[in-house]
Amino acid sequence: MKEISLYIHIPFCISKCYYCDFTSFSHENHRIHDYIGSLLIEMELYKEKLKDYTIKTIFIGGGTPSSIDGKYIYKLLKFIYENFNTTGLTEITIEANPGTIDKEKVRLYKEAGINRVSMGVQTLDNNLLKSIGRIHTSEDFYRSYELLKGANIENINVDLIFGLPNQTIENVIDSLDKIIQIGVKHISYYGLILEENTKLYNLYRKGSITLPNEDIEREMYHKVTEYLINYGYNHYEISNYSLAGYECKHNLVYWDLEPYLGLGLSSHSYMENKRFFNVSNINNYIKKLKEKDLPIDGEEIINLETEIEEFCILGLRKIKGINKLEFKRRFDEEIENRYEDIINKHINNGLIVNEKGFVKLTKKGLDLSNLVEVDFLK
Repeated sequence: MKEISLYIHIPFCISKCYYCDFTSFSHENHRIHDYIGSLLIEMELYKEKLKDYTIKTIFIGGGTPSSIDGKYIYKLLKFIYENFNTTGLTEITIEANPGTIDKEKVRLYKEAGINRVSMGVQTLDNNLLKSIGRIHTSEDFYRSYELLKGANIENINVDLIFGLPNQTIENVIDSLDKIIQIGVKHISYYGLILEENTKLYNLYRKGSITLPNEDIEREMYHKVTEYLINYGYNHYEISNYSLAGYECKHNLVYWDLEPYLGLGLSSHSYMENKRFFNVSNINNYIKKLKEKDLPIDGEEIINLETEIEEFCILGLRKIKGINKLEFKRRFDEEIENRYEDIINKHINNGLIVNEKGFVKLTKKGLDLSNLVEVDFLK
């Protein structure tokens, strides 16, 4: 039986962070009940299409899924168990912000089969948290972490951001050290991206905030990587580190270019040689599903050339690189036959290596990955 992963989008938040450009909002909580009902209809409409698939992983993202009542999360997962094949289901992740979970929510998560929680911590410096519009404190994180540990949920990820306003390398290492010391199994470490039409972008344009320069950002990235490796974490993707056995299985589905179905507002899907995405307006989403119409807003046919390009670009995100045997199995061609000149070019400029069955980025290549990726698009 074929495998597929599910992404479920919960767009509701208590407060919109200053840097956030995702489809999320803090003023639509009166729509939660109708939205969850629409998600259930959307899943019902996919029952026939998924009858030949087993669900491999589930990721409930947002927004802030932990900001809504736990009964809704339980209801969604219960529907999946009752209506889809879940015999191959190995991982269910929910995103949570510190301070938005309580004992009852954690109990419902556990009862619903959630075995991984991804916490948006960003930093443990309370002043930095305020500067980016986060409403939690470092103390909230510790309390939430203990609640999860108390329910025997060990597989916990912590999201951290570097390159924040007025952030120093010392700030970064201090937060990291505290997180390592309490035994967090997985750490995602992202550079701040200023997106247009966000509050942080506007503050930067006005000169109201100062951001670390590119050299300091790169130093932050490499120091953290070195630090985590020294503490036994496996650097397995450009922005992700884990202790052995705690890699995020759901994200590996994306990076391995395997099928996934996105449910909910603005969700993207990739299956059966098509990429498609849902509407981003909540009123349109709910209206379409009331009419028993899938809320798809656009689609793209993925031809062989595009699939090969995406397989390579996503493969380069993984630290082990592009698996040459998998490339051959999937496309019936040696990767060198198609990309020999590009591979040799970037070997010569020190950005990639071709060894032990993988084509992968070097340390220098991780900093200049865009230069490599663009060549694989030609």
